[in-house]
Amino acid sequence: MNVMKEIKSSRIGDRYFEINHSSGLKIFVYPKENYSSTYAVFGTKYGSVDTCFKTSEETELNTVPNGIAHYLEHKLFESEDGDAFARYAKTGASANAYTSFDKTCYLFSCSEKVYESLEILLDFVQSPYFTEQTVQKEQGIIGQEIRMYDDDPQWRVMFNLLRALYHKHPVRIDIAGTVESIAEITPELLYQCYHTFYNLNNMVLCVAGNVDVYRVLELCDKMLKPSQNVTIDRFFEEEPEGVVESRVEQKLSVAAPIFQLGFKEKAGENRLSAREIADTEILLEILASDSSPLFRRLLDAGLINQSSFSYEYFEGPGYASVIFSGESKDPDTVAREIKKEVAGLREHGLDPAAFERSKKAVYGRMVSSFNSVDNIANTMASLAFTGHELFNYIDTIASADIQSVQNRLNVQLRPEYSALSIVRPAEE
Repeated sequence: MNVMKEIKSSRIGDRYFEINHSSGLKIFVYPKENYSSTYAVFGTKYGSVDTCFKTSEETELNTVPNGIAHYLEHKLFESEDGDAFARYAKTGASANAYTSFDKTCYLFSCSEKVYESLEILLDFVQSPYFTEQTVQKEQGIIGQEIRMYDDDPQWRVMFNLLRALYHKHPVRIDIAGTVESIAEITPELLYQCYHTFYNLNNMVLCVAGNVDVYRVLELCDKMLKPSQNVTIDRFFEEEPEGVVESRVEQKLSVAAPIFQLGFKEKAGENRLSAREIADTEILLEILASDSSPLFRRLLDAGLINQSSFSYEYFEGPGYASVIFSGESKDPDTVAREIKKEVAGLREHGLDPAAFERSKKAVYGRMVSSFNSVDNIANTMASLAFTGHELFNYIDTIASADIQSVQNRLNVQLRPEYSALSIVRPAEE
């Protein structure tokens, strides 16, 4: 039996529907009646870090090759009758997929033939087809992709940082794995991972745009294949608090040095609360947004440029870090200035005016994101996998207070748990 509830936001005046489908799938439909486009994402809580796991029906732990989640994403587009992209070409939808550290998502956007495109999505993701021949063929394709990423400066500066920060957590390993690890992948392993993680109880469907919830539900009733609800336990080796090394450098083909500065935090099995994430967003806005004293100082000194400097809160199962990125002629000085600014905020406390300004900026960005159907669907999927609700997260930002943000600063951005990754021009 399907259970549907309507969720409304008095704050922004929107609504969406949450459906616990009889198949086990959780479905979110966010109607935007006056929009011309629709965006759908069908995702599973299965990412590159999930290489050691056990279901509630198993007695032994499974350990699978690195890169298998990404490999599986590639293979699902293929079927005995062709591939999903050829089917989408007939509906005019633009389709794609991605694998991250903690999830795999299949998506499309379109302005017409919404339900035909949605049927394709629900069909191919539920129809695995792996043979020895097709798996071996994909090893060559993904092997080339891995070698390409080995020479990608942005990719390398990130994974060099993660390997400097993390001793044992699989977040330190490339999402695509290595040429050696993918050589171990077989059809049997792909089917095993598929049947474990592509269980509808471990998945979510989010549709936002010019759609009718009852037509979406009718199609789901027709297409979804019920799954037995099993619990999946993921296992990670205990991660030491400290970093592996505080600085790592590589030379590649770049015009100017690029960097990432990371601050590692202690992270347990449970994901962070909405309050902790919202407070961190506001804290980073205070510290390093383009209206912050730090940003203006670095920009005026010619140490960063406006187009490349950024920051993010990088958080997932068993890992959490604040990461600053950019291009700089002197990354070491940028890192020192960021740490000096953090120390000042910690010593003197947050400025109330800067807090209010930053809180409004974070809130405004979140509200404005509701004008984009892809932002809505992707955010809903991410929040669903972390146990958070979309409108509640907006309320959490709105209710933030300066003391709770100050408390986050007291546990985050510790210089003793930081590492700097630099990629310099090869000719230097």
